[in-house]
Amino acid sequence: DTVGDPFKDTSSVAMNPIIKFTTLFGLLAMEIAITEAFRGIAPSVGIVFLLVALYFVWRSFYGMRIPVKE
Repeated sequence: DTVGDPFKDTSSVAMNPIIKFTTLFGLLAMEIAITEAFRGIAPSVGIVFLLVALYFVWRSFYGMRIPVKE
């Protein structure tokens, strides 16, 4: 199941479930995105997903910061 997987040699075992989940989510999202009924609202949904992703990236980045003690 890792044939052609660019993350195979660069990630640890702990990353494998995350990689598999994101791959599966991407395939399911593409299945929804290519349907004819979804094309009208696709840009709006894309913007919402982008904002949610940016929020979680921002939150995880600031969650990992070491607080400065004065």
